[in-house]
Amino acid sequence: MMENKHAVFNPDNKPESELPVIYGFNNGSCGIPQLYHAVAIAEDGTPLGGHGCSSEGFMPGDLGMIEGSRPDRHTNDFQPHYPNGYRCEFVPSESIEAHEGLQAAFAANKKLAPKEEDEG
Repeated sequence: MMENKHAVFNPDNKPESELPVIYGFNNGSCGIPQLYHAVAIAEDGTPLGGHGCSSEGFMPGDLGMIEGSRPDRHTNDFQPHYPNGYRCEFVPSESIEAHEGLQAAFAANKKLAPKEEDEG
């Protein structure tokens, strides 16, 4: 089976390892049988989109993680967020908890969330 190449936007031709990452992952059930919530998140914690999928296997393409897939996501969401380039990576469910980059994106996302003020 041939593996799909991950999507990269690199207008300045930087080394790929220097580009920020946009992670795709399975965020679990949507509450509807056999429908899962695919999410794209920037390494800085910014949510960049989601999609309902019947299988985790469809998520990389539906989120735009694979080269040539979902040009609309790249043009409308990913490139405006990272205009100087990025690389995409899909993290399978079984790897989410141990994936340092995705876990760092989750932590950054929590810092972006508005804090509830004490009402006491």
